[in-house]
Amino acid sequence: MAGSPLHRLSALGQTVWIDFLSRELLETGELERRMRQDAICGVTSNPTIFQKAMAEGTKYDAQLRELWGEGREVAATFFALASSDVGAACDIMRPAWDGGTGLSGYVSIEVDPTLAYDAQSTREQALELHARIDRPNLYVKIPATEAGLPAIEDMIAAGRSINVTLIFSLERHRQVMEAYIRGIERLVESGGDPSGVSSVASFFVSRVDTETDARLDAVGGLDHLKGRLAVANAKLAYRQWQEAFAGEEWERLEAAGASRQWCLWASTSTKNPAYSDVLYVDTLIGPDTVNTMPEETIEAFQDHGRPEATLGDGVEEAEALLEELAAGGIDYDDVTETLEREGVQKFADSFAEALDGIRSKQGELAAA
Repeated sequence: MAGSPLHRLSALGQTVWIDFLSRELLETGELERRMRQDAICGVTSNPTIFQKAMAEGTKYDAQLRELWGEGREVAATFFALASSDVGAACDIMRPAWDGGTGLSGYVSIEVDPTLAYDAQSTREQALELHARIDRPNLYVKIPATEAGLPAIEDMIAAGRSINVTLIFSLERHRQVMEAYIRGIERLVESGGDPSGVSSVASFFVSRVDTETDARLDAVGGLDHLKGRLAVANAKLAYRQWQEAFAGEEWERLEAAGASRQWCLWASTSTKNPAYSDVLYVDTLIGPDTVNTMPEETIEAFQDHGRPEATLGDGVEEAEALLEELAAGGIDYDDVTETLEREGVQKFADSFAEALDGIRSKQGELAAA
């Protein structure tokens, strides 16, 4: 499969991660198969993913019985189950690990999404998850809310690798990169070694079109602008990244062993059936980036994806599109703020569903 579309995409410098994790994926050897056949070099998870995984089958029952017998609180049970999966995935991915550069071999686990507006509690749980799972190729995910920014900086300064999630706007992306650089500066100034610390900035893509298209429908007469902002937004984020990690100050940190905070394209499944099912992969292929794809997008790209470098194309047109949307009454800042708020709430809702599912399952196991 070395000549498959995803292997050819990887040869262009973009790393492929799978946006899914379950115990079945681990125990059946499916993750190793995907590493070989689909060029998968990383795994992302979130409360929605775990909620779906834990709701199906009996793979978690034995550990649930054990944790129930210990009298664990339900949230602690969730993180014990998730941490087991993430630790096992880290071990499977370890041969692909790049030693701290940050693009290959990493597995992500997210902090409790209900802490998204509580910086101190986010710091504490991120440290606890790093200590519990204790793998060098672990990313702990922290949402890119305003409250999350100081937690991100502090974790990097403490030498912990972080996946910054739920980034929708260019301004928030800029703030995330600045927080990372400040954290690296503090780490170096304190005598720490930045070579084992890494980060990705998870820039969400398809949801931007979903929200914008709905607003364009409400305005009417602007159908030619639909389905375009998500890709344009990501292309501008990539240019912003190129500018942020350049110049003498960054070169000084890089010389000390620091790696850049990479752009990761998240939410890359196509929500609108009128659009190509590989739209958010084909258009965003470029070096030193990650695309994390759900299983259906991986399979679609393997079938008919086009592995060609596209990320640098059409940047000027992307800028013009923002102006056209503004002239048409689409408030970019309101779009991205809405998506951030809704993104946090969706993960919080999935977390609550997962906890309800654990309670229900424990009740069934206890009755049995």
